[in-house]
Amino acid sequence: MSGKIIAVNISKEKGTAKERVHRAEAVCDWGLMGDAHAGKWHRQVSLLSYEKFAEQAVRGIPVKPGSYGENLLVSGIDFKTLPVGTKLRTGTVVLEITQIGKQCHTGCAIYKETGDCIMPREGVFARVLAGGEIREGDEMSVEQVLI
Repeated sequence: MSGKIIAVNISKEKGTAKERVHRAEAVCDWGLMGDAHAGKWHRQVSLLSYEKFAEQAVRGIPVKPGSYGENLLVSGIDFKTLPVGTKLRTGTVVLEITQIGKQCHTGCAIYKETGDCIMPREGVFARVLAGGEIREGDEMSVEQVLI
C-alpha cells in the first residue's frame, strides 16, 4: 500500500491549525523541525488521510491543509485502518504509528474555526525512527503492518 504526500504542515503552538511549509526535516526521535509537537514523546508527527480531509471540504467546511493540526496530509492511505506499530516510509524517513485518534481538546482553535475536528476520529500519530527531508509530492509506503 502506498500514497502521496499532499501537504507538509507545522505550527508554532499546540492546539492551533498548522501552516503549510511544503517540506520539513524529520529528526529521529524528535519530530518535524519547528513544529510545536516535536519532542521526546509518542506523538511526534500527526498524519491524516487526504480523502477524509476532502470529505469535509465537500460538506462545505472551510478547510485548508493544516486546518486539523495534521503534519502530513497523505492521499491513498487510510491511516486509521493501520494498527499501532505499523511502519511508514517516505524517502529516508521511517515513521512508526504509535496512536490511533486522540481525545479532542474542548473548544480548541481548530474546532472553533472549522466546526468539526476529524483528527480525534481519523488522525494517527507517529514517532520518527529515521530522519530526513519530507516533501510534498513524495511517495509514502506502508513498510510493515503489525497484527
